[in-house]
Amino acid sequence: MADSFLKRMEKLEAAEDFFRLLEIPFDMKVLRVYRLHILQRFHDYIAAGTMDLKSKTEEQLKQYYGSLLAKAYEDFIHSTAQEEKVFKVFKEQEQPAAPSKGVQFVSLDSLIGSSKLKRKTV
Repeated sequence: MADSFLKRMEKLEAAEDFFRLLEIPFDMKVLRVYRLHILQRFHDYIAAGTMDLKSKTEEQLKQYYGSLLAKAYEDFIHSTAQEEKVFKVFKEQEQPAAPSKGVQFVSLDSLIGSSKLKRKTV
């Protein structure tokens, strides 16, 4: 029984299909904007899960996956993609770029001498 449910989930393609199968209400306006973010967060929640899925019934799996999808959806109702940082591009925006090895700051005055940088007064 549970295997057939998991196979049905594997065949789903659109975000709407997941919401319908798991019977999670959604606002199409939110889904249009955040569909990829929601699905990625849903995937992240599944990957972090520790539930033994093999021993569960179809209804238990539906409730479990439904709660994860609802949680992912809620993340984007109360927040934005930039705040949630699901994708790498948003994670990198907050982190300063690491300095390259072997690159060092060299001041101009150390190259030509500080006395040559001073303006000559006439």
